[in-house]
Amino acid sequence: AEASTYPLDAVKTRLQLHRSPGGAGRSAVRVAAELVRDGGVYRGFSPAVLRHLMYTPLRIVGYEHLRSTLASEGREVGLFEKALAGGLSGVAAQVVASPADLMKVRMQADSRMLSQGIQPRYTGIPDAFTKIVRAEGFRGLWKGVVPNAQRAFLVNMGELTCYDQAKRLIIGKQICDDNLYAHTLASVASGLSATTLSCPADVIKTRMMNQGKEGKAIYRSSYDCLVKTVRHEGAMALWKGFLPTWARLGPWQFVFWVSYEKLRQASGISSF
Repeated sequence: AEASTYPLDAVKTRLQLHRSPGGAGRSAVRVAAELVRDGGVYRGFSPAVLRHLMYTPLRIVGYEHLRSTLASEGREVGLFEKALAGGLSGVAAQVVASPADLMKVRMQADSRMLSQGIQPRYTGIPDAFTKIVRAEGFRGLWKGVVPNAQRAFLVNMGELTCYDQAKRLIIGKQICDDNLYAHTLASVASGLSATTLSCPADVIKTRMMNQGKEGKAIYRSSYDCLVKTVRHEGAMALWKGFLPTWARLGPWQFVFWVSYEKLRQASGISSF
């Protein structure tokens, strides 16, 4: 899922880093063409895979555990409890995976340097890890972790809760059985909900993470980034990259949830 949708993530990152009112003169198609020309479509892919190896198992297992913990005997877990379980599990997983996300964002941002004949900051995961720790300290690996955690809370609240609730509603209303069709409908709803809720926090965390110590920081904190972005670019700038994000999350959600449900069934485990 990550390999097939990663180019859209690269487009989203470049759009979010572009600072101009409403993203004037920028479109997903134009940015995609620039990435192809610069050879930066899959730049940062290795840390993206590393991030998912840590992030995805932690949030899914965490959600199911918290959902079971919050449930009372003989009572279905409520929507608020599912939202809380989804948000908290996402935060915990993202804090662990944040260094890999930081490397991914910076390597994606470096793709712009290639077209200018400038040497990118990092050549791979070991090089990025070493240079970040040397220049910014070990804590520098968690730069942008606050907006990242905020994004994770919102995206998982939208993704996990919406998928869980939508699937149960589809089956409960007898629209279809617990099958591929139900999983597909629920994953579509999940992707749209997650994108809408998380896009503003995603813009902020991307800009915060891309700030190194090479020059003067543009933003002092995630709140400062929010205020300056809205003040100079308008409120809609918080949804920069919405279309490529949704276009990426839709197929990603479908591939992930359908595969996950099939693996559970093959293992003899009850449906999600």
